[in-house]
Amino acid sequence: MSKEVSNGDHNSAAKAPPTPSPLRFSKFFQSNMRILVTGGAGFIGSHLVDRLMENEKNEVIVADNYFTGSKDNLKKWIGHPRFELIRHDVTEPLLVEVDQIYHLACPASPIFYKYNPVKTIKTNVIGTLNMLGLAKRVGARILLTSTSEVYGDPLIHPQTESYWGNVNPIGVRSCYDEGKRVAETLMFDYHRQHGIEIRIARIFNTYGPRMNIDDGRVVSNFIAQAIRNEPLTVQAPGTQTRSFCYVSDMVDGLIRLMEGENTGPINIGNPGEFTMIELAENVKEVSFNLSASPPGCESHLVYFLCGTLLLSPCYGELYFPRLINPEVKIISVENTPDDPRQRKPDITKAKELLGWEPKIKLRDGLPLMEEDFRQRLGVPRKN
Repeated sequence: MSKEVSNGDHNSAAKAPPTPSPLRFSKFFQSNMRILVTGGAGFIGSHLVDRLMENEKNEVIVADNYFTGSKDNLKKWIGHPRFELIRHDVTEPLLVEVDQIYHLACPASPIFYKYNPVKTIKTNVIGTLNMLGLAKRVGARILLTSTSEVYGDPLIHPQTESYWGNVNPIGVRSCYDEGKRVAETLMFDYHRQHGIEIRIARIFNTYGPRMNIDDGRVVSNFIAQAIRNEPLTVQAPGTQTRSFCYVSDMVDGLIRLMEGENTGPINIGNPGEFTMIELAENVKEVSFNLSASPPGCESHLVYFLCGTLLLSPCYGELYFPRLINPEVKIISVENTPDDPRQRKPDITKAKELLGWEPKIKLRDGLPLMEEDFRQRLGVPRKN
């Protein structure tokens, strides 16, 4: 039975989990693991699908209504014999036979979750209820991607899983913040009452290729603005902080949590902390190396100085400082309501219980995301 590591009082013993499909106990034939990914056509979901499909013993079903997701993110798998794509809204019941459920379905960008706040909270509550009902019926293990937004505008820093949060229950962000908090509640109530095997990941800001270009999140905003030769719009005061995890690290953490023995919630994010002004400067100043890094070399940070090439401290490693747009201006704009002043995960539990910590630094991930955005925007780099 899974181990509970959450922040609540769980003295009452959970029931034994429902029995999975008899195929799991076949003596003569080991069937493939059947995995459902809700929201699998989205940014993080599609990268998760890529990783799951690399295992020839996995069959993956994606359910997505394409509100923020896109078939383009999954085009390499369409038609594959181990892959199935279903246009489906999780606020409606879904009848499939699966062994694991990664429940990612929900718009995560403020622009999208504020567009229809009632639908957002229905997705979080009714959608999670439907997926838990499915997990109960077929005996599947279910992982919920919750969010650092459950901490609200935190009064402790960095945020640990034991912190209960400082959330406005009636603000414009509440449909998402409180929706995810209710989803976590439902997960643990189904676990205690029905024995469902649950996993909860509280994911922090994530970036990388396939992000929606105009989704309003800060990394995608800055890169798209720089490529389009538009000013980088930093919401006042610019000293608010965020931590940014590259999508491949995030996917690795989710899979480790699903395959592990701990219910969570567990923070999955990169503890590297940046102010919005620092992030804007990082986006303007991107470097790429011209040769592979020597083993064990961790020094990748190189800045553009006087238009010259810079050598890394690592012998033989040459960097050419590359600016997305050195001339772009940084301007301040009005902030949005309830915007948290600081956000940084404490990932002690992820390290201890999952053996996980992020590997990709922000300065190494930004060029990969820039290249993806340039291809989709049709704006080649100027020589």
